[in-house]
Amino acid sequence: MSITKLKASLVVRAFLITLLVALLSGPGGSETTASAQRQTAAQAPRFQVDPFWPKPLPNHWVLGSVTGVAVDAQDHIWIVHRGADSLGGNEKGAILNPPTGCCVPAPQVLEFDQAGNLLSHWGGPGQGFDWPQSTGGIAVDQKGNVWIAAAGQTAPAAGARGAAAAPRAQDAHVIKFSSTGQFLLQIGHAGKVEPGDSKTGLNRPAGLRVDPATHEIYIADGLGNHRVAVFDADTGAYKRHWGAYGEKPDDASPGAYDPGAPPAKQFRSVTCAAISKDGLVYVCDRHNDRVQVFQKDGKFLKEAFVSKTTLGDGSAWDIAFSQDPQQRFIYVADGHDKKIFVLRRDTLEVVSSFGDGGRMPGQFYGVGSIAVDSKGNVYTGETYEGKRVQKFVYKGLGASTNR
Repeated sequence: MSITKLKASLVVRAFLITLLVALLSGPGGSETTASAQRQTAAQAPRFQVDPFWPKPLPNHWVLGSVTGVAVDAQDHIWIVHRGADSLGGNEKGAILNPPTGCCVPAPQVLEFDQAGNLLSHWGGPGQGFDWPQSTGGIAVDQKGNVWIAAAGQTAPAAGARGAAAAPRAQDAHVIKFSSTGQFLLQIGHAGKVEPGDSKTGLNRPAGLRVDPATHEIYIADGLGNHRVAVFDADTGAYKRHWGAYGEKPDDASPGAYDPGAPPAKQFRSVTCAAISKDGLVYVCDRHNDRVQVFQKDGKFLKEAFVSKTTLGDGSAWDIAFSQDPQQRFIYVADGHDKKIFVLRRDTLEVVSSFGDGGRMPGQFYGVGSIAVDSKGNVYTGETYEGKRVQKFVYKGLGASTNR
């Protein structure tokens, strides 16, 4: 082809491209663009379970009910579980008197790397500090310190076979450790339950997160009280607290949940308080089947119901955010319905879910805690008889399955 003909051909192509752009700019073009935007908006994260994560534990260790999972700045995964008290006799036979066989409860705090290798372990009672009689959530702050919520009710301690059970005080505190398990700080007092207007104490706190921007700890003080409480993460000094809709919390029992009634004016059970990158606080009101969103000062912004007709255990147990810069999605662990719901963060619309009830990889029993690493992989912890942690590998965005 001659240079003259080539130039003519390029001119024609440029004209056709210009004409196409002009057409797309008209009503039909806007419609096409809107359709593309809708398709993008309808996408949701996709995951595939890693059935070999984590690697087998040493020393015949077994996990009890897992109550918290967190990811630190090094993408190490931390879990806390309830230990021997949540194991059946046939699961802890090696520590009974007399021993009856396998197995041994693992230390209650475990640290894993991305490949599922066990890196460190510590925790448990009898070490000179108020270890929870029943653990709640776990969080790791930007300094690498590990926080654990004490969420247990008054109950007899499980003793050796034939031994009398001893009563224990109700949990009402959170504790802070170094990454190696050195005790650093305690907020609240074991056995000293305090009401929802307290500036010094708690009542069965279930979950907690540390805000890296302000180094404040947000405590879901919600199995005994009905509030979010904020303290300084260095000194433990009280900052502020609030209840549902940003109002003053009420210590009265909220009664049974009725999905057909107007939304409750108070929290029933606050089990998580997570802070997004843009400074919003997402709160799990588990037994009200809802998530409420606040500014950091407690000003209420919006709410959404997740599996609204769920009774009994409730549906909104814990929350994590997707790892894209905008954190477009939030993941809600629903231990009752045995799945993870995926919500758009801007609208709180449920766009997808994954998981189902069962004991095989990718299924759940009592999934109550969730965390995400820097690559977008999801980690879940299962309480009750679930007693395990699972890894779901992020596989990019795909068509949503709103269910």
